[in-house]
Amino acid sequence: MPDKNDVLAALAHLTLPDGKTNLVQSGALSEIVIHNGKAYFSISVPAAEVGAAEPLRKVAEEAARAVPGIASALVTLTAEKAPSSPAPAANAAQKPAAGGAGATKAQVAGVKHIIAVASGKGGVGKSTTSCNLALALAGKGLRVGVLDADIYGPSMPKLFGIHGKPTLAGGRVLNPMEGYGIKVMSIGFLVDEEAAMIWRGPMVISAIQQMLREVAWGELDVLVVDMPPGTGDAQLTMAQNVPLAGAVIVSTPQDLALIDARRGVAMFRKVEVPILGVVENMSTFICPSCGTRHDIFGHGGAKSEAARIGVPFLGEVPLAMAIRERSDAGLPITVTEPDGPHAAAYRAIADKVWAILDGGGAARVAPRIVFD
Repeated sequence: MPDKNDVLAALAHLTLPDGKTNLVQSGALSEIVIHNGKAYFSISVPAAEVGAAEPLRKVAEEAARAVPGIASALVTLTAEKAPSSPAPAANAAQKPAAGGAGATKAQVAGVKHIIAVASGKGGVGKSTTSCNLALALAGKGLRVGVLDADIYGPSMPKLFGIHGKPTLAGGRVLNPMEGYGIKVMSIGFLVDEEAAMIWRGPMVISAIQQMLREVAWGELDVLVVDMPPGTGDAQLTMAQNVPLAGAVIVSTPQDLALIDARRGVAMFRKVEVPILGVVENMSTFICPSCGTRHDIFGHGGAKSEAARIGVPFLGEVPLAMAIRERSDAGLPITVTEPDGPHAAAYRAIADKVWAILDGGGAARVAPRIVFD
């Protein structure tokens, strides 16, 4: 079995774009990860040199693939962009960054609104909410896509019941997959289902950026981004570098989940991303046999929290076996039981989200916070 030293040896003759600095000795290489015969690593370069470094990326990928025992390699470029000055008035049409240092966020061609669906912790039903929210928005006649930004736990292939791999649209640009009329991109389409994603932060960030900007999304009214749980580097980088129209925070009613949801709200506010509202998931359980109500995780906690912090409350989604069963089967309840109460709950949330996006109001943005 090959190891990272074998890959390093294959890269030893490569130099950075300056033609002088050895790649292996430069400190630009990330940790090299090898899993099931596939090699993964990234090369860090200055933002201004990304274009010049593309030939190096390709050569490094070829060199890694040539190592005996390596079947394929994925090499990405990562870059730290220095803070820039605010754009002059002549460029006022270019959308400014919504957080920190005045850097400009690059738009995604053809996409009108990008919204993040986030949570402070895992296990609260964020991905299921993302899927059904996207489908409910599409049910309003909107053109919708979903970006599965949860690299370590991609769920969209299963939730949408999509199998196979994306095709190339040209160059490095991929065609998104499609399910129920929604355009979908996920790392789950590109790696083995059982592969352990043991990438470091820069590789995760680079993969998310590539899935966002190197995919032929076409014309979309809304791109729903299923964010990773928590408030780490990947979430912060997305919030700072992607022109998000706002964030939907998903939480269960229990205090333990609400503590983490507050952190998610705080993160988006610090980078001046509007909070579109809070969804209370697993809000209550109605026994299908006797009709008795059971507040397994409590009830109303997320609604009270939304009122406390001054953001819209978007609605409640119950803890229901039908939602779980259909999600596991790749049969989202919003489109497979459209006349049921659960689909109605998601549609009500979608109505409120779209009213904010289309009207430009109701969402709150905190004052800008600057750290010296």
